[in-house]
Amino acid sequence: MGVLDDKVAIVTGSARGIGRATAEVLSQHGAKLVVNDLDGDVAEQAAAEIGGETAVFSGDLTKGDAPDRLVQTAIDSFGKLDIIVNNAGYTLDAPVHKISDDWWQRMLDIHVTVPFKVIRAAAPHLREPAKREREEGREVFRKIVNVSSTSGTFGNAGQANYAAAKSAVVGLTKTVAKEWGQFRVNVNAVAFGFVDTRLTQAKVSNNVMEVDGETVQLGIPEQLRGMAAMLIPLGRAASPEEAAGGVFFLCTPWSNYVHGQVLNVTGGMFGGMTT
Repeated sequence: MGVLDDKVAIVTGSARGIGRATAEVLSQHGAKLVVNDLDGDVAEQAAAEIGGETAVFSGDLTKGDAPDRLVQTAIDSFGKLDIIVNNAGYTLDAPVHKISDDWWQRMLDIHVTVPFKVIRAAAPHLREPAKREREEGREVFRKIVNVSSTSGTFGNAGQANYAAAKSAVVGLTKTVAKEWGQFRVNVNAVAFGFVDTRLTQAKVSNNVMEVDGETVQLGIPEQLRGMAAMLIPLGRAASPEEAAGGVFFLCTPWSNYVHGQVLNVTGGMFGGMTT
């Protein structure tokens, strides 16, 4: 018996990194999964490797009605929806005076607008069952976990666009928590610090991704990588699996009374829970 047996989860950006680690731990504990990535082949491979009961939705969630179709994939495949992890994202770093309108808008689109649209699309599948359960005198908790960042909660030089978007995620989280608590939908966020993924690995020529036909350079300068580790009381970056642990907790029954919160997963760099 798994703690998430019979639960259906969507994890966006779940073919790699923190999203992949989150999908794996949810599956290990019994959840049925919708795996999502920009690259369909990578998403299919991840779903096969994760095992368990999976469905795949590939494509750019910032385009058209993709968020609605993502949610519908869960309903068509498994008949319901219990958990949403809004994880998909990337960075476009530059000092504020060099950020183009396009780079500003892209960060808002993927980090704020996509989670909003996914949540909105999921509304009937989370709220309507809860209304029936309330009439029957039952409490069934469903979960939304939005991925923020310490860049959003504390700011970070060179990331005005990313930080603004991740800060907005916190506002979205707290607002939906106030609206949907009555439907027993726990809505929380996780703010990650330094996690060892391709976004924080060395800024080298082959650490890139394709977004909307454009090659995007990922990673951070090696000097900054070293400084970041020195500032973390635990002395190192988190692994994707360690980062996923915070998300997993917020998806389980043990977090049923944790609501509208931002959980900092930082190795102690900025403390614990924020309000």
